[in-house]
Amino acid sequence: MSRNRESSRVVEILLVEDNPADARLIQEILCHGSAPKNVRVAADGDEALLLLRRQGAFIDAARPHLVLLDLNLPGRHGREVLREIKNDPNLRCVPVVVLTTSGAPTDVQHAYDLQANAYVVKPVGLDAFTEAIQSVEKFWLSSARLPESR
Repeated sequence: MSRNRESSRVVEILLVEDNPADARLIQEILCHGSAPKNVRVAADGDEALLLLRRQGAFIDAARPHLVLLDLNLPGRHGREVLREIKNDPNLRCVPVVVLTTSGAPTDVQHAYDLQANAYVVKPVGLDAFTEAIQSVEKFWLSSARLPESR
């Protein structure tokens, strides 16, 4: 794909986040970035998997190019969602960035054992939080090459 065509592509991002304030802030930060993107929010793991698999109400949804996944979700925990994504042949190539409050070494290790592509601890404080989200965006939408949606 040519660089111009790549840069004009709208990147589909799935944000799996149950905290409405965090979800709004992350969306706002991402909307100020340079790459054209569509950010969809799933408030729990079940909704995220339905959207990723394009089932139920999401049958016509675009498959995300990138998933930002909170670990601490109601119902199906983020680790279960990560496991299901990486065990599904149709989804495993979608990069998953764990974006969570826990910096516990066991949580970090477990996420990487489940094949997370990155692990980012949500910083406290607006400036640090904004910088963390912008860093994720800069790497995944500017430096890294994302797979095509299937």
